[in-house]
Amino acid sequence: MSQTPREDFRAAAHTAAELVADYLGAVASGPVWQPTDDTGRERLLSAPLPAAGRPLEELLTAIGAEVMPYPMGNGHPRFFGWVNSAPAPAGVLATLAASAMNPSSAGGDHADVHLERTVVRWIAELVGFPHEPGAGILTSGTSMATVLCLAAARNRAAQRAGWDVREDGLAGMPPLVAYVTGETHSCVRKAAELLGLGSRRLRTVPTDAEGHLDVAALRKAVAADRAEGLLPFLVAASAGTVNTGAVDPLDAVADLCEEEGLWLHVDGAYGAFGVLDPAIAHRYSGMERADSLALDPHKWLGVPVDCGCALVRDAAGLRGTFSLVPPYLRDDEAGGLGWFSEYGMEQTRPFRSLKVWATIAHRGRDGVAADIARCTALARHLGELVERDPELELVAPVETSIVAFRHRAPGLPPADADAVNRDLPLAVQRRGRAFVTGTVLAGREALRACLLNAATTEEDLEVLLAEVRAAAAELMAERRG
Repeated sequence: MSQTPREDFRAAAHTAAELVADYLGAVASGPVWQPTDDTGRERLLSAPLPAAGRPLEELLTAIGAEVMPYPMGNGHPRFFGWVNSAPAPAGVLATLAASAMNPSSAGGDHADVHLERTVVRWIAELVGFPHEPGAGILTSGTSMATVLCLAAARNRAAQRAGWDVREDGLAGMPPLVAYVTGETHSCVRKAAELLGLGSRRLRTVPTDAEGHLDVAALRKAVAADRAEGLLPFLVAASAGTVNTGAVDPLDAVADLCEEEGLWLHVDGAYGAFGVLDPAIAHRYSGMERADSLALDPHKWLGVPVDCGCALVRDAAGLRGTFSLVPPYLRDDEAGGLGWFSEYGMEQTRPFRSLKVWATIAHRGRDGVAADIARCTALARHLGELVERDPELELVAPVETSIVAFRHRAPGLPPADADAVNRDLPLAVQRRGRAFVTGTVLAGREALRACLLNAATTEEDLEVLLAEVRAAAAELMAERRG
């Protein structure tokens, strides 16, 4: 007797649970990353559009054989690349339930809408950002959160200049100017270009030797632009740069923004949750004074991708930037806050809040804080290991949980040493025992290790440095011929 569709799904769901549990259980014992083999790559790239469907169990078999053996690697405790976290188990489970419900979280009276109000408030409480109902929204990530925050800032600046940018656009208005540093994430420039501000009006302010925004230089830049008849309107500061994890002097920047009437936007995509670690919380003083804060639960919290968050001080200002309610979406029961779709670009919005709720609820504030403190302590330890290693050098102070360093490549001229450091990340990745990525700091090639996984051990750090030394030795031997 054949099974009903519901019985088929139940059986497949049990198989899927075993498949995922086995995968997660085996991550740490396998290679961190390995290239997809030629056969597997070709199979994925050339798969024909099927004419007939396949049973669920058969699909799961294919997923287990053709997809899951080739991960990015970010679930492994020795994955130190970019800013990609391991998935929190509670978030993995919640993702299945959210997918089963499959609502549009634009608005209405259903669980996901109310839950999003709560998790946005939880996020604000975790990082100490003032929160009024409606003054925040979940997004696909900080890139989109940055677009929303900068759009609200642009709208406020235009209104202060007597301009309705929603009706009239920017044409004819005195140019708006924003201020960043060379360490500011590229999403800020993308947002400025998308919003019609133009990258030419994005001033790059100098930093100090450790990568922090120079407030005195910022003050001079603002004065110079005002003298030219331009309209300074926003400063984008960082609560943890991607290159080194440096936190800008947020209190001093907030003081200047208050004096000059500028919108202070803080990019906390990766680093904002570092405020939960008492050992480094002092670095974040002033973050709570920002007009907007963008951050990613899918980074340090481990919420499965995708999930960013935009927090703003003025809920009405964010809503006034985006609210557009056609008759077919009118909801007379929506209450004073309206729909989430009035606070951003997305109309159909996925059920992101359940995986955030599950991840935070599973660990609790104390557990989240302990995980973050564990990562920062490991980063400091890695920095000490680098400083003690005669083959390696630290290229920036360890402020949060990113360690930037390079191989000295002894005996090679500077250009060749730089080439070795440029090639090192991929060489380490291909060895399969650790994963690290590269960057350029002060014109020199460097490696950067980002620690987001509280399951990482001190032994894992030793493996990372051993792999760097071994890969460097092979690269130097090739250079020497």
